[in-house]
Amino acid sequence: MAVKKGKYIPWIFLAPTLIFIGIFVYIPIIENFYFSFFRMNSYSVNTEFLGLKNYLDIFNDDVFYTAIINNCWYAVISLTCQVGFGLMIAIFVESKFLSNKAKQFFRTIYFIPSVIAITAVGLAFYFIYNPTLGLLNSVIEIFTGRNFDFAWLGNPKTAIFAIIAMSQWQWTGYIAMLLIVAIQRIPVELYESADLDGANFFQKAIYVTIPQIREMLLVASVITVIGAFKLFAEVFVTTRGAPYGSSHVLGTYMYETAFFHDKMGYAAAIAAIIFIITFIASIIQIKIGGSEN
Repeated sequence: MAVKKGKYIPWIFLAPTLIFIGIFVYIPIIENFYFSFFRMNSYSVNTEFLGLKNYLDIFNDDVFYTAIINNCWYAVISLTCQVGFGLMIAIFVESKFLSNKAKQFFRTIYFIPSVIAITAVGLAFYFIYNPTLGLLNSVIEIFTGRNFDFAWLGNPKTAIFAIIAMSQWQWTGYIAMLLIVAIQRIPVELYESADLDGANFFQKAIYVTIPQIREMLLVASVITVIGAFKLFAEVFVTTRGAPYGSSHVLGTYMYETAFFHDKMGYAAAIAAIIFIITFIASIIQIKIGGSEN
């Protein structure tokens, strides 16, 4: 009997956390899916059941396709820059070429941007991209020797990419720090064995470092992709989807639909699609990572 009673002890300790997650995570998700089948607004208690109409309208919405393409661009570029360059930074910082003081210095330098508030970063880059007084155009003028007043955030073709570039500056160091922690846990004996085999710096990086931190690379990739489809603050602070909706992402389009157009049911459907996309992307990446073990 004592053994049987002991089986319930872990659940007693887990119960508060499970209840908390259920109330504040899973119940809202279920409610959001429920609301997405209705026409509803903030100023009326009356609702109208629409079935799948909100979802059908979304897939006929040009702004929705612009938003999801922008999210995809963000995901692809972030995987390349944040994970790709973050990996190179991590390998370089943890290499034997740097002293311990130099390693500490670079870890701090690369990590600092990630602790700055997104709002502050957005406002800073808003002025950097300013067509007349911005730092970016001024630097280009120095190298080209001619007047350059391009509106990076005001051009439909460049607005979203200017925002994406801002995000890479902020979060690449954060991903690098995750990978640095993983590299520090690699047994030194593996590198010593590689030295005995005559492996150079690049060979050790490819055949020792990367395989040993594969799981952290997967975690970093999942975090990056999920973050790409949860993108909101960077766009909202800089352009709010302008010009002409060209820089909208799913998060800002959902916000605008809910709080500017007061189409709560439609916004709930957009939120449901964001959840489905991030969930599927996470499962795929986890499956890919698991298939390599």
